[in-house]
Amino acid sequence: MQETHKKILFKYYSDYLEDTVSETMWAEIIDLDKGLFKLDNIPFFGPLIATDDLFYAEFDENEKHLVYRETIENSGNSIVQVIILEKGFDKEIIREKLRAINCLSEGLNDNFISVEVVRDVDYSIVRSVLNEYESQEIIQYAEPCLSDKHRADLLKN
Repeated sequence: MQETHKKILFKYYSDYLEDTVSETMWAEIIDLDKGLFKLDNIPFFGPLIATDDLFYAEFDENEKHLVYRETIENSGNSIVQVIILEKGFDKEIIREKLRAINCLSEGLNDNFISVEVVRDVDYSIVRSVLNEYESQEIIQYAEPCLSDKHRADLLKN
């Protein structure tokens, strides 16, 4: 059976954790000889990369792993991080609201969600959902990887 995906190591500084972190994520092999991959995971803390972005990775002898080096082409997708501030608030309520507008998410723990906003989704709608919860001090959110397309969505409204 032909291998279609590889685990890639990403190393970067996380403001949230105030530390350098390593995160391994699945990527689709585009051209193994050239080190080209397409991200097939929702990053939690992440470098400036979103799902479906094309990137370059190379084998690192020290890490004994393929390691992310640079993003080559952006997909137009964005990643938003959500922290639940209100104790006891069920994060699934927000995940379900986001799913209803075609935004998948991954929960890291009870109070941290990483959200994928695909290119075709109008980001102003996503932001209005997040702002509603933020204004009630239920959540706080960050936009570590906002695509040009989603920035444009905000300017239209």
